Amino acid sequence: MNENPLDRLKALLGEVYDLNATLSLLGWDQLTYMPGGGAEERGSAMATISRIMHLKLTSDELLKCLEECEKQTTGLPDDSDDYCLVKVTRREVTRRTRIPSKWVTEFAEATAIGQDKWERAKSTSDFPCFQPYLEKIIELRREYASFFQPYDHIYDPLLDEFEPGLKTRDVQKIFEVLREDQVSLIRELSEKPQVDSSFLYQYFPENAQWEFGSGVVSSMGFDWNRGREDSSAHPFTTTIGMDDVRITTRVLPENLSSALFSTIHEGGHALYELGFSRKLKRTPLATGASMAVHESQSRLWENLVGRSRSFWVHYYPKLQLLFPAQLANVPLDIFYKGINRVEPSLIRTESDEATYNLHIMLRLELEIALMERKIEVRDLPGLWKERMNEFLGVIPKDDVHGVLQDIHWAGGMVGYFPTYALGNVISAQLWECIQKNIPDLDDHISQGRFEPLLDWLRVNIHTHGAKFETQELVKRVTGTPIDPQPYLRYLRTKFTEIYS
Repeated sequence: MNENPLDRLKALLGEVYDLNATLSLLGWDQLTYMPGGGAEERGSAMATISRIMHLKLTSDELLKCLEECEKQTTGLPDDSDDYCLVKVTRREVTRRTRIPSKWVTEFAEATAIGQDKWERAKSTSDFPCFQPYLEKIIELRREYASFFQPYDHIYDPLLDEFEPGLKTRDVQKIFEVLREDQVSLIRELSEKPQVDSSFLYQYFPENAQWEFGSGVVSSMGFDWNRGREDSSAHPFTTTIGMDDVRITTRVLPENLSSALFSTIHEGGHALYELGFSRKLKRTPLATGASMAVHESQSRLWENLVGRSRSFWVHYYPKLQLLFPAQLANVPLDIFYKGINRVEPSLIRTESDEATYNLHIMLRLELEIALMERKIEVRDLPGLWKERMNEFLGVIPKDDVHGVLQDIHWAGGMVGYFPTYALGNVISAQLWECIQKNIPDLDDHISQGRFEPLLDWLRVNIHTHGAKFETQELVKRVTGTPIDPQPYLRYLRTKFTEIYS
């Protein structure tokens, strides 16, 4: 009996999924436990697996099977699992067939070594040490874009890798609206008396910080039987499989906010990855719709939940018990205002909600200029300082607090940064919808009950995995495509109240 084409396609894609899981495990180990000397060999191993995965996705066998499946799924509802699987596979195969396997191997090696060199350069604030490796990565990304000519903009292919369906002009249009309103809000807040946050910057034992953060993500719904938490130089989430999702954080002993909010942030990513429908297992649909949707989940938990007053009505007494010497004499209202202090800062991951998107806009401008060859890698440290002064009025004293602060370029993720700001926008758009559907949401949060919120996210966002592109998913849930206005309303309402 002939095998059903859809079953055969799923078997072939399952092999690719398994290879990607292996690649993810090697990448996670590299950033957590791998000894420093292993970077070169690890790069070779990851390059080999990347090449095999690429060859499987572009094989004649898979292409022929996919054509048969396209005929078989014609007429199915456009939201059915099988229809979406074939659609998403076709999109990925079409993208992959334009990329030479030699490039895939070279890129995997360059980024594996680049991430190791970045970590070493960051530890000593030595950008020149990292520069030649980043130059190679940037040149490879320029070459990647060339595979997709003709395009409207050279940045489009890079953005599409993380945000399928969106164009550079779409992002720039949204950012123009955000920038004007956020700069205006920041200017208004700067004229108000500043709130106190000094109590956040004293010694908080690292073990106690870790314990508190782990307790929070447990309450959020993180399943420790299907995940774990480790330490890394830059917090991240890695999915090895549907039942193996790992988060990392970085604890700063004299900054209470850093580990706490990065842990909640990564917990939000992990909850998304743990929420896909079991029917999507070992297929290309068992992943997030896009990085913007992924960031909407992490930023929703980090900011709309974790920085809300309701959240701290429940958690602040627990935090005070854990750190009595530091917080016993700090009232809840002062603490809430302190963790939401608006002040231009150097580090993206530790910036406040009102200024965060400006950090992203700076990176987007530099990435586009790099791709257009208007600037070169050697120009980045100086340009970073100039743009930080222009965008936020602060200037980093060294490259650790400047151009070396993020791991993304070392990992070749040029095109990723805009998704953070888009995630902020989508999170507020979803939040308005959630509040209508769960009118007593604040009461649940103030009691430490996150089940109603997580259930809503599971049903409306998580279960679908990658079945729908971002704009389609957002419109299905909220009724409109990505709209910056809910986010701007959220910022203005929240910070007008905090700054009276």
